[in-house]
Amino acid sequence: MEIMHRQILHLDFFQAIRGAISLFRDPTRTESVYDIEDGLRHTKATQLAVEYMKSDPAVDRIIAERYLAPHLDLDSLFALPADSLGHTYAAYIKESNFDPNFYRKVEVTDDTSYIFLRLRQTHDIWHIVTGFGTDVAGELGLKAFELAQTHRTMSLILLAGGLLSTLSKSPADLDRTLECVAIGYRSGAKSRRLLSQKWEEQWSKSVSDWRKELGIEVTNVYIP
Repeated sequence: MEIMHRQILHLDFFQAIRGAISLFRDPTRTESVYDIEDGLRHTKATQLAVEYMKSDPAVDRIIAERYLAPHLDLDSLFALPADSLGHTYAAYIKESNFDPNFYRKVEVTDDTSYIFLRLRQTHDIWHIVTGFGTDVAGELGLKAFELAQTHRTMSLILLAGGLLSTLSKSPADLDRTLECVAIGYRSGAKSRRLLSQKWEEQWSKSVSDWRKELGIEVTNVYIP
């Protein structure tokens, strides 16, 4: 059993490294992100992150329940009030020409796989609620928010890789990117845990009400 576990970790490690190299070359390649995440699944750091997330009672409950999103009807969501999360989400998906089910699927067999799948399902909702865009600075700001809330190694790796990529490819953007990271981490540390939310049961709630309830203040300037 111990030998098999080491073999799994060995294979996972190379998958993560391959994904990291691929992502550095092309930051827009989503599959590389999933390669890194899946490669980190069996590490001690990931298990500690899971324990940290479960230390929040509300997060622990939704993990135990294995709550997942029902089928999404974008047209029905788009018909909701303009300020609602549902309408905003549907408009965001349509305008970006995204597929809401684009993410790599995971068979839920334990707490870790459930967390992976749920975070993939709700990634774009997190973008909307936190106010971070989908440019490099926005994505890294969201990853900093996620790091504060989940302690996931994946978030830290993507942050480090994104900052290195910015430094080497667009150094003029570094100050703004670092500010987004600082804003994201502080906001994530102060707000309620987004992983505990059943967004799909309250699509009609306004984005502003969601933010108020969760303690999220959208800002473009870091305030210590």
